Amino acid sequence: MQLENNYNRMNSNRRRYPIGIQTFSEIREGNYVYVDKTDLVWQLANSVKYTFLSRPRRFGKSLLVTTLKSYFEGRRELFEGLKIMELEQEWKRYPVIHLDMSLAKNKENAADLQRYLKWYLSELMPPYTSKDEQLPGEKLTSLIRTLYEKTGKQVVLLIDEYDAPLLEVMHEKENLESMRKIMQEFYQPLKACEAMIRFCFLTGITKFSQLSIFSTLNNIMNISMMPKFSTICGITEHELTTILRDDIDIIAEEYGYSHDEMHSLLKRQYDGYHFCEDSDEIYNPYSLINCFFQKRIKNFWFESGTPTFLFNQMRRFKTDITGLDDIEAPESAFYLPTENLESALPLLYQAGYLTINDYNRELETYTLSIPNQEVRIGFAKGLMPIYSGLGEGDVQVGCAAKMWKALKRGDIDQCLRELKAFLAGVPYVEGFKKKLAEAATKEGFYEYTFFLILSMLNVYVQTQVKCHNGRVDMIVYHADTIYIFEFKTRASAEIALQQIVSKKYATRFATDERKVVKVGVNFDIDTWTIGEWVIA
Repeated sequence: MQLENNYNRMNSNRRRYPIGIQTFSEIREGNYVYVDKTDLVWQLANSVKYTFLSRPRRFGKSLLVTTLKSYFEGRRELFEGLKIMELEQEWKRYPVIHLDMSLAKNKENAADLQRYLKWYLSELMPPYTSKDEQLPGEKLTSLIRTLYEKTGKQVVLLIDEYDAPLLEVMHEKENLESMRKIMQEFYQPLKACEAMIRFCFLTGITKFSQLSIFSTLNNIMNISMMPKFSTICGITEHELTTILRDDIDIIAEEYGYSHDEMHSLLKRQYDGYHFCEDSDEIYNPYSLINCFFQKRIKNFWFESGTPTFLFNQMRRFKTDITGLDDIEAPESAFYLPTENLESALPLLYQAGYLTINDYNRELETYTLSIPNQEVRIGFAKGLMPIYSGLGEGDVQVGCAAKMWKALKRGDIDQCLRELKAFLAGVPYVEGFKKKLAEAATKEGFYEYTFFLILSMLNVYVQTQVKCHNGRVDMIVYHADTIYIFEFKTRASAEIALQQIVSKKYATRFATDERKVVKVGVNFDIDTWTIGEWVIA
């Protein structure tokens, strides 16, 4: 057994992980770790002519696009030994136009966007094409027609992150409208050149309406929530426990855990995504591969970028962040154009911050929840300044370690003392004082703040939990203790505690082996911190 472990460790240390590499040909030629999805790639390439897939950022969309590129270029040698070899017989070559629209984001106005698109397409133009076209869509049309006429074959069009130029201006009505017109003109050839197109595939995060972006193109098949393609991006449980099994053992040894213990930790940290009803659970591929490469459990996905556009939309719709673990949304909401959304929930799902937890066929409603601990912690860090006025750095440096140690030893009294002292002396972010003065009179402000800080401590927290006699303000789950909180702003901590007792909030945990602690808290609206508390 020891010899086998040593061999696995040596073999894993030689494995090459595709960190920062999203090109299929480079992964295959460089002998990097690759989780074989080519059977699904073949089905996708040979099903519908116009296809759209929505997945969160860094979830493998770009790798999927470059895999399709290599397939349509007929590069059979890259696919040797993969599942597609049992399906593809002809390996025809087609001219491929690959557009990465993430390169066109963060343009300040429509003129800058149009100028960039014209330059981008000019760089892709073969030397024998005309370069006199004045608009981006005209240039794209010329490129498609030239390739079609010169090769005698239909053209494959692969557009990665089609919505990237518009994401950052979603909350800017005038700027969005002018930039959307530029993109509408740019995408017109998708319909106009239909006879010259063999396959057209678009990826993105959001679904802007086909009327405003794609004009008359109304035959795009949205496969984002189709069971058939639910696992085309990401890593399944089966793939983790077979292809990547040795990698689990290596990092388990690094942490001093057993294989099963490390598997459970990885599952809690990176698993939990569902992209349709009854789908397999999907692990975040970016986080999992980075975890194996660095041999560390960290919040890789959130560290790779801040979703500014998403937080802006949450603020716009006044999203209740404490209720995101069990929230219902009608199926129809997932098919609304992004610009016509009535809440941030579908956008939170598309962006990967919520996932499908259940589906009610009779009511046609989805139950959504936060997928895993990585997202929960990252969410708390990103939302802290918006919802509480506290900077992430303030919380981490100020009281996080002390609160965590107090909770770990079961000392909720000391935990609350640390939080009270911290809140009393924290410098709130610029411009937040006026809002804080108003918010501090409301119980929800303290609930948000407490919820976010505890979430940042890697503690599982639920708020507004339904019971047969009402709603529990907050439940905090720890290894051997469950804490039930009731918050008040204009009543005593004793009254808060009596509410927990009289409404029998603890009854639901009667069969749980963990100790149940009831905590009544009264907040001081004059000092913006905790006033008094009672523990039972």
